[in-house]
Amino acid sequence: MILKILKINTNLGSPTNCYIITDENTKETMIIDPAGEVDKITEMLDILHAKVKYIYLTHCHGDHIGGVEELKAKVGGKILAHRIESENIKNPAITLNYYIGMEDSMIEIDSRVDENDLIHVGDIEFKVIHTPGHTSGGSSLYCEEHKMVFTGDTLFRGTWGRTDLPTGDVKQIMDSIMKKLLILPEDTIVYPGHGKATMIKEEKPIYFELKPRGLYFD
Repeated sequence: MILKILKINTNLGSPTNCYIITDENTKETMIIDPAGEVDKITEMLDILHAKVKYIYLTHCHGDHIGGVEELKAKVGGKILAHRIESENIKNPAITLNYYIGMEDSMIEIDSRVDENDLIHVGDIEFKVIHTPGHTSGGSSLYCEEHKMVFTGDTLFRGTWGRTDLPTGDVKQIMDSIMKKLLILPEDTIVYPGHGKATMIKEEKPIYFELKPRGLYFD
Protein backbone atom coordinates (compact mmCIF):
# COMPACT_ATOMS: atom_id res chain seq x y z
CA MET A 1 0.00 0.00 0.00
CA ILE A 2 1.12 3.54 -0.79
CA LEU A 3 -0.16 6.41 1.35
CA LYS A 4 0.45 10.03 0.43
CA ILE A 5 -0.63 12.98 2.57
CA LEU A 6 -1.17 16.35 0.92
CA LYS A 7 -1.71 19.56 2.86
CA ILE A 8 -4.43 21.42 0.96
CA ASN A 9 -4.84 25.13 1.60
CA THR A 10 -8.32 26.59 1.83
CA ASN A 11 -9.59 29.97 2.96
CA LEU A 12 -10.25 28.48 6.39
CA GLY A 13 -6.65 28.88 7.50
CA SER A 14 -5.59 25.46 8.79
CA PRO A 15 -4.71 23.17 5.84
CA THR A 16 -6.91 20.16 5.20
CA ASN A 17 -5.28 16.75 4.99
CA CYS A 18 -6.03 15.06 1.68
CA TYR A 19 -5.06 11.39 1.63
CA ILE A 20 -4.21 9.33 -1.43
CA ILE A 21 -4.22 5.55 -0.95
CA THR A 22 -2.95 3.36 -3.77
CA ASP A 23 -2.73 -0.41 -4.07
CA GLU A 24 0.81 -1.08 -5.29
CA ASN A 25 -0.15 -4.03 -7.49
CA THR A 26 -3.30 -2.81 -9.23
CA LYS A 27 -2.72 0.96 -8.88
CA GLU A 28 -6.35 1.29 -7.82
CA THR A 29 -6.62 4.46 -5.76
CA MET A 30 -8.91 6.20 -3.29
CA ILE A 31 -8.67 9.90 -2.49
CA ILE A 32 -10.01 11.08 0.86
CA ASP A 33 -11.23 14.69 1.25
CA PRO A 34 -9.85 16.54 -1.79
CA ALA A 35 -10.34 20.02 -0.38
CA GLY A 36 -8.90 21.99 -3.31
CA GLU A 37 -5.59 22.60 -5.10
CA VAL A 38 -6.57 19.97 -7.64
CA ASP A 39 -3.39 20.40 -9.68
CA LYS A 40 -1.35 19.36 -6.63
CA ILE A 41 -3.50 16.25 -6.26
CA THR A 42 -3.40 15.27 -9.92
CA GLU A 43 0.37 15.75 -10.02
CA MET A 44 0.74 13.17 -7.26
CA LEU A 45 -1.72 10.84 -8.99
CA ASP A 46 0.37 11.03 -12.15
CA ILE A 47 3.52 10.19 -10.20
CA LEU A 48 1.79 7.14 -8.73
CA HIS A 49 0.29 6.10 -12.10
CA ALA A 50 -2.93 5.95 -10.11
CA LYS A 51 -6.24 4.58 -11.35
CA VAL A 52 -8.80 6.49 -9.30
CA LYS A 53 -11.63 4.26 -8.12
CA TYR A 54 -13.14 6.32 -5.30
CA ILE A 55 -13.25 9.84 -3.93
CA TYR A 56 -14.30 9.48 -0.29
CA LEU A 57 -15.75 12.34 1.75
CA THR A 58 -15.52 12.02 5.53
CA HIS A 59 -18.03 14.86 5.86
CA CYS A 60 -19.60 17.66 3.87
CA HIS A 61 -17.91 20.84 5.10
CA GLY A 62 -16.59 23.20 2.47
CA ASP A 63 -12.97 22.87 3.60
CA HIS A 64 -13.08 19.15 2.75
CA ILE A 65 -15.04 19.10 -0.51
CA GLY A 66 -13.72 22.12 -2.42
CA GLY A 67 -11.86 20.15 -5.09
CA VAL A 68 -14.27 17.26 -5.59
CA GLU A 69 -16.08 18.33 -8.74
CA GLU A 70 -12.97 19.47 -10.59
CA LEU A 71 -11.03 16.40 -9.51
CA LYS A 72 -13.71 13.98 -10.66
CA ALA A 73 -13.93 15.75 -14.00
CA LYS A 74 -10.19 15.25 -14.47
CA VAL A 75 -9.56 11.76 -13.09
CA GLY A 76 -12.94 10.07 -12.66
CA GLY A 77 -13.84 7.85 -9.72
CA LYS A 78 -17.05 7.38 -7.75
CA ILE A 79 -17.83 9.86 -4.99
CA LEU A 80 -18.66 8.09 -1.72
CA ALA A 81 -20.12 9.50 1.49
CA HIS A 82 -22.26 8.33 4.36
CA ARG A 83 -25.97 8.15 3.55
CA ILE A 84 -26.84 11.04 5.90
CA GLU A 85 -24.04 13.21 4.56
CA SER A 86 -25.22 12.67 1.00
CA GLU A 87 -28.25 14.75 1.98
CA ASN A 88 -26.35 17.24 4.14
CA ILE A 89 -24.06 18.09 1.24
CA LYS A 90 -27.01 19.63 -0.59
CA ASN A 91 -27.67 22.12 2.21
CA PRO A 92 -25.48 25.26 2.24
CA ALA A 93 -26.44 25.90 5.85
CA ILE A 94 -24.60 22.66 6.71
CA THR A 95 -21.71 22.69 4.23
CA LEU A 96 -20.84 26.28 5.22
CA ASN A 97 -19.25 26.87 1.82
CA TYR A 98 -20.03 30.57 2.08
CA TYR A 99 -17.97 30.74 5.28
CA ILE A 100 -14.78 30.15 3.31
CA GLY A 101 -15.84 31.96 0.16
CA MET A 102 -16.98 28.95 -1.88
CA GLU A 103 -20.02 28.63 -4.11
CA ASP A 104 -22.81 26.29 -3.04
CA SER A 105 -22.03 22.64 -3.58
CA MET A 106 -23.36 20.93 -6.71
CA ILE A 107 -21.78 17.58 -5.78
CA GLU A 108 -23.79 14.44 -6.46
CA ILE A 109 -22.81 11.45 -4.34
CA ASP A 110 -22.46 8.38 -6.57
CA SER A 111 -22.71 5.77 -3.82
CA ARG A 112 -24.00 6.08 -0.26
CA VAL A 113 -22.29 4.07 2.45
CA ASP A 114 -23.45 2.90 5.85
CA GLU A 115 -21.94 1.61 9.09
CA ASN A 116 -19.80 -1.52 8.58
CA ASP A 117 -19.83 -1.31 4.78
CA LEU A 118 -16.59 -2.56 3.25
CA ILE A 119 -14.71 -0.63 0.58
CA HIS A 120 -12.02 -2.33 -1.50
CA VAL A 121 -9.17 -0.59 -3.26
CA GLY A 122 -7.20 -3.33 -4.95
CA ASP A 123 -6.41 -5.75 -2.12
CA ILE A 124 -6.85 -3.09 0.59
CA GLU A 125 -10.04 -3.30 2.64
CA PHE A 126 -11.60 -0.42 4.58
CA LYS A 127 -14.55 -0.56 6.95
CA VAL A 128 -16.92 2.38 7.25
CA ILE A 129 -17.51 3.65 10.78
CA HIS A 130 -20.34 6.16 11.20
CA THR A 131 -18.89 8.80 13.54
CA PRO A 132 -21.44 11.60 13.95
CA GLY A 133 -20.90 14.59 16.18
CA HIS A 134 -18.98 17.05 14.02
CA THR A 135 -21.72 16.54 11.44
CA SER A 136 -24.58 14.07 11.59
CA GLY A 137 -23.27 12.04 8.66
CA GLY A 138 -19.57 12.15 9.43
CA SER A 139 -17.73 8.88 8.97
CA SER A 140 -14.31 7.31 9.41
CA LEU A 141 -12.49 4.64 7.41
CA TYR A 142 -10.66 1.83 9.20
CA CYS A 143 -8.11 -0.51 7.63
CA GLU A 144 -7.35 -3.37 10.02
CA GLU A 145 -4.53 -4.90 7.97
CA HIS A 146 -2.52 -1.69 7.79
CA LYS A 147 -3.52 -0.47 11.26
CA MET A 148 -4.89 2.90 10.27
CA VAL A 149 -8.06 4.92 10.59
CA PHE A 150 -9.01 8.13 8.78
CA THR A 151 -11.17 10.16 11.12
CA GLY A 152 -12.04 13.37 9.26
CA ASP A 153 -12.83 16.07 11.81
CA THR A 154 -14.05 13.68 14.52
CA LEU A 155 -10.79 12.84 16.30
CA PHE A 156 -7.63 14.94 16.19
CA ARG A 157 -4.29 14.69 17.93
CA GLY A 158 -5.11 15.81 21.46
CA THR A 159 -8.65 17.04 20.81
CA TRP A 160 -11.90 16.51 18.92
CA GLY A 161 -13.87 18.28 16.21
CA ARG A 162 -16.15 21.25 16.73
CA THR A 163 -19.71 20.47 17.75
CA ASP A 164 -21.18 23.98 17.60
CA LEU A 165 -21.84 23.89 13.83
CA PRO A 166 -25.10 22.76 12.15
CA THR A 167 -25.90 19.07 12.90
CA GLY A 168 -23.01 18.93 15.40
CA ASP A 169 -23.60 17.33 18.78
CA VAL A 170 -21.14 16.99 21.67
CA LYS A 171 -22.67 13.79 23.06
CA GLN A 172 -22.59 12.16 19.66
CA ILE A 173 -18.96 13.04 19.04
CA MET A 174 -17.93 11.70 22.45
CA ASP A 175 -19.84 8.49 21.78
CA SER A 176 -18.21 8.24 18.35
CA ILE A 177 -14.75 8.67 19.81
CA MET A 178 -15.08 6.58 22.96
CA LYS A 179 -17.36 3.79 21.72
CA LYS A 180 -16.24 3.43 18.10
CA LEU A 181 -12.71 4.80 17.60
CA LEU A 182 -10.88 4.30 20.88
CA ILE A 183 -11.94 0.64 20.94
CA LEU A 184 -9.72 0.01 17.92
CA PRO A 185 -6.34 -1.66 18.56
CA GLU A 186 -3.99 0.68 20.42
CA ASP A 187 -1.34 0.58 17.69
CA THR A 188 -3.79 1.94 15.12
CA ILE A 189 -2.54 5.16 13.51
CA VAL A 190 -5.09 7.98 13.41
CA TYR A 191 -5.02 10.17 10.30
CA PRO A 192 -7.23 13.21 10.99
CA GLY A 193 -8.73 15.86 8.73
CA HIS A 194 -6.29 18.50 9.95
CA GLY A 195 -2.96 18.51 11.71
CA LYS A 196 -0.66 15.70 12.77
CA ALA A 197 -1.29 11.97 12.88
CA THR A 198 -1.50 10.22 16.24
CA MET A 199 -2.22 6.76 17.65
CA ILE A 200 -5.19 5.31 19.47
CA LYS A 201 -3.02 4.50 22.51
CA GLU A 202 -1.93 8.15 22.73
CA GLU A 203 -5.49 9.47 22.67
CA LYS A 204 -7.20 7.04 25.06
CA PRO A 205 -5.87 8.64 28.28
CA ILE A 206 -7.44 11.98 27.30
CA TYR A 207 -10.92 10.49 27.34
CA PHE A 208 -10.70 7.68 29.86
CA GLU A 209 -8.20 9.15 32.35
CA LEU A 210 -8.73 12.89 31.68
CA LYS A 211 -5.04 13.42 30.98
CA PRO A 212 -4.03 16.28 28.64
CA ARG A 213 -1.65 16.09 25.71
CA GLY A 214 -0.42 18.45 22.99
CA LEU A 215 -2.82 19.88 20.44
CA TYR A 216 -3.04 18.83 16.81
CA PHE A 217 -1.61 21.87 15.07
CA ASP A 218 1.65 21.60 13.12
